[in-house]
Amino acid sequence: QLQLVESGGGLVQAGGSLRLSCAASGRAFSSRTMGWFRQAPGKDLEFVAVISWWAGASTSYGDSVKGRFTISRDNAKNTVYLQMNSLKSEDTAVYYCASAPKYTLRQSEYDAWGQGTQVTVSS
Repeated sequence: QLQLVESGGGLVQAGGSLRLSCAASGRAFSSRTMGWFRQAPGKDLEFVAVISWWAGASTSYGDSVKGRFTISRDNAKNTVYLQMNSLKSEDTAVYYCASAPKYTLRQSEYDAWGQGTQVTVSS
């Protein structure tokens, strides 16, 4: 089972950028799908982005972040990233990194989760 640790969250003004990182421990990282989810206060967990493990990785994004967020991974560093640009106040949430054995957008199919990192966007 992978251990996941997120970093890079913080306070940023609307229109600004942040890059989240998720460091994974374990040799299985390069064969695992990696995803980002977020949870705003009082709201359900929301899918943000996913990246496959294979070369020429496939990616998918939630509708609310398409064109603004980019997910990437560095298998040599066991790390997945989420570059967030043009941030809006509605992006304020706790962001979670997660891992799944197959390519999926369904949170129920992810079996390893990080502790989360807070992102706050001030308007």
